Amino acid sequence: MKKRMAVICMLMLSVTTILGGCGSKDDGSDGGKTKIRFATWDVAEDVDKQQDLVDKFNEEHDDIEVTLEAYGSEFDTKISAGMGSGDTPDVMYMWNYPAYYDGLEPLDDYISEEGEEYKSNFYDTLWDYNTMDGSIYGIPVGFTTHCLFYNKDIFAEAGVEEPTADWTWDDLQAAAKTISEKTDAKGFSFQMKPDPYDFEMHLWSNGTAYCSEDGTMDGNINSDASKEVFQMFQDMEEEGYAIATEGDGTDEFRAGNSAMYVYGSWSINTLNEDGLNYGVTTIPAFADAGQDSVSILSSSGLSMSKDSKNKDAAWEFIKYWTNEECNKVRIGTELPVLNSVVESEGIMDQVEYAPFYTMLEQSQGHTPASFIIEDWSEVSENLSLSFEQIFNPSSMQDVDEVLDNAAK
Repeated sequence: MKKRMAVICMLMLSVTTILGGCGSKDDGSDGGKTKIRFATWDVAEDVDKQQDLVDKFNEEHDDIEVTLEAYGSEFDTKISAGMGSGDTPDVMYMWNYPAYYDGLEPLDDYISEEGEEYKSNFYDTLWDYNTMDGSIYGIPVGFTTHCLFYNKDIFAEAGVEEPTADWTWDDLQAAAKTISEKTDAKGFSFQMKPDPYDFEMHLWSNGTAYCSEDGTMDGNINSDASKEVFQMFQDMEEEGYAIATEGDGTDEFRAGNSAMYVYGSWSINTLNEDGLNYGVTTIPAFADAGQDSVSILSSSGLSMSKDSKNKDAAWEFIKYWTNEECNKVRIGTELPVLNSVVESEGIMDQVEYAPFYTMLEQSQGHTPASFIIEDWSEVSENLSLSFEQIFNPSSMQDVDEVLDNAAK
């Protein structure tokens, strides 16, 4: 029997050799080298930097070859088309998990195999933004929370003490009023048509949200606590010490037309290049809420297509792209997501970056409405219109009425 099996095995080996072995399979491999595709949404110089990291990975791996595909502004279109046709890249950047997670591979088992130390090196809050229905679909790559930026020179001119981490919105309003009275700048600026995804953080800070855990908006977005938030922003604008901007507020801040605004870490490099004398601190808390302020996260992850034929190779690349070395290389374009890198690079000693990590720690346990409401894209559009009705200086509609309508 053993001899018969040996003969069969020899015949199978001969046939395999004749047909070219595994190289003949349509699995993305070529001559023993597994090929995988990696899709990014970045453009220009960022893509060049990413290509350098891809090249380094390819040089270090004789068995895997990664091809970088830069989709830029067409990222969502191409990912959607790829998922529809079964031609999705093996690895891709990801943030909109509610829209795409059905086409992604759950990564919980891969993470478990790496051990607890691997997972615990990432900041806990980041896992919440890379999870859907209890499964992890992306490994954190970068993030930003939001913080309060302030112009030190304007504060000095107005004779107002600079903001601190224990400020409330009452403190901000008092400072903004004085600045508007004593300088040519407005005390505070915010978006006239804020992104609903971002603005929900202010409701969280006041103990409420757009919706309940089951997606019910009525009684939540139009709760008293929610109305208080919107009314506060409208009052600041109406009373003349805050301006509602068309953009994100960075241009007004850079020009010295606004002394304070709330934004992510994206503007830090620009403000540094300008030589602006600015400071950063945590978002003010609501005095009566009895809790720290909370921030939304803008988070990116690296995901794997569930249709990938080379998932082991894809995971090898995902581990590389999210490791300490690559995390360090990307400092300046995104905030590091690994505790070990934050410690080794002294990030918490850098006054412009540390508050973003404080906000990260304060913001755990909050789920954005976009992860809960199934038709979020439609709801988001309607909310944008509602916000504009409240904050557009040509309308300034009644907060109670607008939010009651938004809840329907």
